[in-house]
Amino acid sequence: MILVDTGAWLALADRGDAYHARCREFFRRNREPLMTTYPVLVECVHLMFSRIGVAKTLAWLETLAAQGVGVLAMGADHLPRLTALMRHYDNLPMDLADASLVLLAEQNGEGRIVSTDERDFQAYRWKNQHPFRNLLLE
Repeated sequence: MILVDTGAWLALADRGDAYHARCREFFRRNREPLMTTYPVLVECVHLMFSRIGVAKTLAWLETLAAQGVGVLAMGADHLPRLTALMRHYDNLPMDLADASLVLLAEQNGEGRIVSTDERDFQAYRWKNQHPFRNLLLE
């Protein structure tokens, strides 16, 4: 399973994004299951509405469902860990979408991620010790 961050989804959808070609190639070649979180989806939809429009954003959501992209269902029981992560990385600062991906990595024991974020996912550690491996930037 590979985790997917907001920037990778945005770059894939937006032909004008600097990472578009790299993301398109990654998603075209990837054969492993993908997973993300609801905070990432919320962030994507908000940004995509202005970048690519409502119709294309909705088509993107339909594609995610059709492709079987997994989405972590989070509840109130996750708030203490999300808050602890955001507090720990408040110098960056860490947003809720990033915290949710760290939580997802911790729950699934998987730190491979696709992200255009060249700073934060180099700094974050899941389970406070394991680095992420950003497949997009290798």
